[in-house]
Amino acid sequence: MLTAEQILKADDLTDLEKVEVPEWGDFVYVRKMNGMERDRWELMSAKAVDKPSQANIRASLCAMTICDDKGKRLFTDNQITNLGAKSSIALNRIFEVSRNLNKLSDDDIDDLEKNSLAVVPAASGSN
Repeated sequence: MLTAEQILKADDLTDLEKVEVPEWGDFVYVRKMNGMERDRWELMSAKAVDKPSQANIRASLCAMTICDDKGKRLFTDNQITNLGAKSSIALNRIFEVSRNLNKLSDDDIDDLEKNSLAVVPAASGSN
């Protein structure tokens, strides 16, 4: 059985994946999120329920996982909107790699997208 010390010392965030992005003329690295980052990304996405225009689910995941060759993030949370204005094809390619690397299921993404794109229900048509 593992001890707490062994778990805390485990180097479990080292996997980087190189992603070619021809739209941007080169490649980027994508990394795993740690537990706190994943929670923060999910909370950011869930909070978009009140502001669907700021959902930016793909760009926010890309911003949290695009990194240098050492695993350091390239984008800050303040740059998510600007990143979201980039090519949807490029963002989706990176998003899919990040989603797979971070084991985000289709159901996880569908739930976040449904919540972030929720609209106010239409008024009932009762007479």
